[in-house]
Amino acid sequence: MAADEFASAGEALGVVQSAMGYLAGVEYADMPGEVQAEVLRVMEHVDAVQAAVRGRAVSAFTAALTYHQYAVRGMPRWFVTQTKVTKAAGSAHKAWARRADQHPGVIDALVEGVLSESWARAVCAWTDKLPEGCEQDADAILVAAARMGADLEGLARIAAEIAARLAPPDEDEGKLADRSLRLSLTFDGAGVLTGELSPDCAVVVRTVLDALAGPGGDDDDRSHPERYHDALHEAMKRLLTAGGLAGKGGKPLTALVHISLADLMARDPDSALQAQWIARTRALWAAERGGACVVAGDGGAWLEGPAAAAAACDAALIPVVTGDPDITVLDDLVQLCAEYHRLRDKDTDPGKSGTAGPGADRGAHAARMAELERAIIGKAAALMAGPAGLAGFLRRATLRGSLAGPSLPLDVGDTDHIPPQIRRAVAVRDRHCVFPGGCDQPACRCEPHHTEPRAQHGPTRVDKMAQLCWWHHHVVIHGWGWTVTVNRDGTMTARKPDGTIFQPGQRPPPRPG
Repeated sequence: MAADEFASAGEALGVVQSAMGYLAGVEYADMPGEVQAEVLRVMEHVDAVQAAVRGRAVSAFTAALTYHQYAVRGMPRWFVTQTKVTKAAGSAHKAWARRADQHPGVIDALVEGVLSESWARAVCAWTDKLPEGCEQDADAILVAAARMGADLEGLARIAAEIAARLAPPDEDEGKLADRSLRLSLTFDGAGVLTGELSPDCAVVVRTVLDALAGPGGDDDDRSHPERYHDALHEAMKRLLTAGGLAGKGGKPLTALVHISLADLMARDPDSALQAQWIARTRALWAAERGGACVVAGDGGAWLEGPAAAAAACDAALIPVVTGDPDITVLDDLVQLCAEYHRLRDKDTDPGKSGTAGPGADRGAHAARMAELERAIIGKAAALMAGPAGLAGFLRRATLRGSLAGPSLPLDVGDTDHIPPQIRRAVAVRDRHCVFPGGCDQPACRCEPHHTEPRAQHGPTRVDKMAQLCWWHHHVVIHGWGWTVTVNRDGTMTARKPDGTIFQPGQRPPPRPG
C-alpha cells in the first residue's frame, strides 16, 4: 500500500505488525538465496525508516511532555516502563529525537533509503563536532555524497576534511597531541585499560598487535579481542625479557606512516602559494584520518606538525608520489584531440574537402598541428597532475637526499615477481580490498592480484593489479573460479563462473567467522 492510502497511523501500525508477523513465520530455509538476500536488504531499510519514525515521534512526545501522563519524569524511563527495554536502549531511542531536531536532512535520507541507521548515526556524530550552525549544511553535503554512491569510508573522509577546513586556528599547535593511558585493577586483579593514544603511538601499537594477534591455527577459536589481548601480553613479555619487538618469523616490524610533504619541507616558508598548498594538504590529511577511523586502509597513520617531524627523525623515508586527476580540463583535452584528429585526416587523405592548399595555407596547417600537439601534451599533463602535482615537482626539484632519488618502475612487464614499489603503490591507491560489493579488509592485510591472469601473461604493473583480501583472492577467485576485470573508469566488475555479473548492489561472498 502507498503511504497516502492509510486512513490513520493506527491503521498503518496494524499493517506493519501484520507484515512483520508474517515475515517472522516464513520458512527461510526453503527460499532461494536471492529472496533471502532481498529480505535482509529490505529489513535494513525498515530499520532506517524505523529510526526516522521513532526520532520524529519521540521528539513530538518529548516536546509536549506527554510522558508525564504516565507518571515518569523522562523519555528513557518511559521506554523502560512502557516498552520493556533496558535503560540504555531507552536512552538510545531518545537520542533519535535529538537527531530528528538537529539533523532533519539525515532523517529524510533514512526514509529515502540513502542512509542506513548505523550510517546516519555516524554522520550525525561527525557533524555534531562542527562549529555551531554548520551541521545541517555538512549533513546536506554528506547525504548528497551518499546518494552519489560514496561508502562510509568516503563519507568519513569528507566529514574530516570539512572539520579541518572549518576548524579555528589551533592554539596548541606545536604541542604534543592529547594523550592518556590508564590501567586500573579490579578487585580480583584483572586490568581495565582505557585511554587516548596519539596518532603516531596508535599506529605503532596497532602494528605490534596486528603482527602478534594472528590465529594460531585451525583449532584457534579465540575472538579478535581475545587475540589482541594475548598479543599485548606477548609484546610486554618480550620487552621484559629484552628480546625486542619482532614480527612473525623474527622479521622486524615496520610501522607505515604517511607524512605530508608540507611537514617534511622547511624551505621557502613565506611563499603564499606554498602556504595555500600546505593548508589544502592538511585538510586532505584530516580526510585520510577520518577515513582510517572506518577502514584501516594501508595500515598507516596520517601525521602532520610535530608528530610528523618526530616520526621522520631517523626513519627510512620511502616517497610515493600521487596525482589527483583534474577533471575540469578533460573537456578541453577532448576538443583539442578531436581537432587534431580532423587535421591529421586531412594530411593522410588530401582528397577530403577543406584540405589545406599549397603555400601559406599548408604552412598554417602545419603550424596549427604543432600548436595542437603542444596544447594536448600540456592538457594531458594538467589532467594527470592535478592540484597535488606540486608534490612530485618539489620532491624532484627541491628536496635533496633520499627523497629526490630516481623514480622506480611501476610496470615490469611479463614477470611473476611483484617488486616492493609496485606493491606499495597499489596499497596506497586501493587502501583496502577492492572486490566489488564492498570489503573492509585494510590493505595491510591484502595481497596484490593480477587482474589479467599470469597464466595468460598478464602484465605486472600498477594499473593491472588490485588489492584483494586473502578470502576474495584465494577462495572466491582462485578457488571458486570467479573473475574480476577493471573497467575504463577504474571500477571493477566481478563475474561468477557461469558468466553472471555480480551486481554492485549485492554483497560479495562473506568471509567466514
